[in-house]
Amino acid sequence: MTKKVRRTFTEEFKQQIVQLYQNGKPRKDIIREYELTPSSLDKWINQSKSSGSFKEKDNLSPEQKELQELRKRNKQLEMENDILKQAALILGRK
Repeated sequence: MTKKVRRTFTEEFKQQIVQLYQNGKPRKDIIREYELTPSSLDKWINQSKSSGSFKEKDNLSPEQKELQELRKRNKQLEMENDILKQAALILGRK
């Protein structure tokens, strides 16, 4: 069983494919001609409609963005807390 190599596509290519779809070229023809998966094409079309960008970080919902920020803040506070614990231990020994 051979493993299929994951292909990567440039933003320009994705934009051209979405433009073909928007200009009326049938979805199945695009998928067959460019050897794409249906889910990839659908994802690109949705990303283009929602934000105009194909980058994942630009296509996050407000809740996902907030969750990402909160996780980052939580990690920072945990590191600060660990530093303060270590400082308290050091100062407590003196």
